[in-house]
Amino acid sequence: MEYKWDETKNEANIRKHKIDFSDVPAVFKGAMLIDYADRFDYGEDRWIGMGLLYGIVVVVVFTEPGEDTLRIISARKGVATEAESFGYG
Repeated sequence: MEYKWDETKNEANIRKHKIDFSDVPAVFKGAMLIDYADRFDYGEDRWIGMGLLYGIVVVVVFTEPGEDTLRIISARKGVATEAESFGYG
């Protein structure tokens, strides 16, 4: 699997959420809850995944632009209710 992202977006994500996209592929190696992101029409299929990154529940928004490619859009620490739905808290 190849992981891609926009480096400018990654830098903004690090400032805002303290999560570097280069660490996020580890989330996809473990158990995840994944749902389709249909809140808005993004002009592409987007997915919201929740999993563990270094023992912390994180929420990742991503697309699958190719069969073996994931593009990371955002990543943040899950809030308490999200952590509870993943079995933590």
